[in-house]
Amino acid sequence: MEKEQVSKRLYVGGLGHTVSRAELEERFGKFGRVLEAEIITRKDDQGNPTKTFAYVSVKISDADLKKCMSVLNKTKWKGGTLQIELAKESFLHRTGSQQDSTNTSYSILMMQIWEMGMEK
Repeated sequence: MEKEQVSKRLYVGGLGHTVSRAELEERFGKFGRVLEAEIITRKDDQGNPTKTFAYVSVKISDADLKKCMSVLNKTKWKGGTLQIELAKESFLHRTGSQQDSTNTSYSILMMQIWEMGMEK
């Protein structure tokens, strides 16, 4: 039986400041198909990196996700100690989903009103 894969977005904290997107894709690609990797580096007033983290979207089975997190979490890699967790849904993504839902509900309501008018 083939494992069902779903898209998951992971938060990867504790990255060394020199990690590249290709290296992230290679590292997480061992567990599933990487769809996107976004590296974010926060800098101080002088432009020096203070915190580097990433969001990695991966198509992965639940079993491989558990394996990925247990193998990689809290490991030292390229000058940092990885902290891996499921990413929290962003505010923009959440409001976008709510907006889509509201637009769909409104469209259905308008169709029902229009159909009631046509029945007369």
